[in-house]
Amino acid sequence: MLYQQKKYLQFLLKSSNQHGVHSPFVYKLITKGLYSKKSKKLWSEFKNIKQQLLDNKKIIEVTDFGSGSKVFKNNKRQVSKIAKVAGISNKKASILLKIVTYFKPLNILEFGTSLGLATSVFKIANHSAKITTLEGCQETIKIAKNLFESNNFENIEVRVGDFNDTLRTSIKEREFDLIYFDGNHTKEATLKYFNDCLQTIHNESIFIFDDIYWNQEMQEAWLEIKNDKNVTVTVDLFYFGLVFFRKEQAKEHFKIRV
Repeated sequence: MLYQQKKYLQFLLKSSNQHGVHSPFVYKLITKGLYSKKSKKLWSEFKNIKQQLLDNKKIIEVTDFGSGSKVFKNNKRQVSKIAKVAGISNKKASILLKIVTYFKPLNILEFGTSLGLATSVFKIANHSAKITTLEGCQETIKIAKNLFESNNFENIEVRVGDFNDTLRTSIKEREFDLIYFDGNHTKEATLKYFNDCLQTIHNESIFIFDDIYWNQEMQEAWLEIKNDKNVTVTVDLFYFGLVFFRKEQAKEHFKIRV
């Protein structure tokens, strides 16, 4: 936690708002997307979904993959506490909601379903989206599936198992408009998934990396991603790292406060 607090202070010193951004693409994203007013209707839908999880007092046994939890001391956890502590925060949900509302991606891939809260944000922001979501834990996915069914969310394909297996079949001969990486906060895994998913990109594809300031490893992974030859524009929001592959854009990196 101290690491992230220190990094956030450094981020504030180096980041900016729309002023001084000379890229029309990024300027429009900031002013029309990230800094736009939150839709009361969509936000109400999200809060309702989250409350359903906060009201769920069931105890489940969670299988942790990757770097594990920084909060929970054992694997038996109450659904409501997972939603409160480890689920997507309201701040992050608000940012994601604006991004998906702005770009309207139709084909979405998500690493790390967990309880399905972020998945729900994608579906609320664009009901037409077809979502493939990957999760390793059998118990959390049961909660997520029930959440999707209870709220009549359609076109969500849930794939359970080791990411190395489910990813291979999920990306074969497919293109995605948006890929959300929130499944394994280690450098090795993050870079592997990034490189594997490059075969799915088109000119308008967006990669969103959660927790790029999680630890030193994630910072190193983020730096390598920024320097990748396929990447043209990145936007560091601290909470997320946005990656774009637009060939018409000059290679530029931005740090934007939200």
